Amino acid sequence: MSATRTLTLADLALPRAGVVHNVALIVGASIVTAIAARVAVPLPWTPVPITGQTFAVLLTGAVLGARRAFLAQLLYLLEGAVGLPVFAGGALGWATLLGPTGGYLLAFPFAAAVVGTLCERGWDRRFVTMFAAMLLGSTVLFALGLAQLSRFVPGSTLLAQGLLPFVPGDLVKSALAALAFPAAWRLAARGRDAA
Repeated sequence: MSATRTLTLADLALPRAGVVHNVALIVGASIVTAIAARVAVPLPWTPVPITGQTFAVLLTGAVLGARRAFLAQLLYLLEGAVGLPVFAGGALGWATLLGPTGGYLLAFPFAAAVVGTLCERGWDRRFVTMFAAMLLGSTVLFALGLAQLSRFVPGSTLLAQGLLPFVPGDLVKSALAALAFPAAWRLAARGRDAA
């Protein structure tokens, strides 16, 4: 694993990306996160739904790298804060960010940046390191999410409401990304060799 910055998949696809391309990538990633928020499964015992957002957030980091992913998720939060129905279940506004699930949402830019930073150092090239990068991003989501959720639910039920139901899905999502990204890099290398 290199300590210096390497290419991300977005860098590979757009090697000379200027401001317009980078803005388009940032806006596009915020839209993908909003679309992923439409995949929401409420759970009767917790205010926290199962959503596609977290997967979109972590993939944003892996594809775009730390800075663009951070900005994309910050833009996503701003879109919801100003009244666009982009949060899970079509929720919107500052009340959502200050409510029980707000900590998870506020963690999005930081989780994306963590995964992006690791992928910029080549962690997305091998299954084990990509799996670890995704889990570290999820750790950021859960840490901030649980911190805010703890203000709304009893401490004795905090893990049952805010962590445990989501661990199996996070393991599956991490494994999928850990399979896909090294494969994408192998394909890219074959394409370069053939060119």
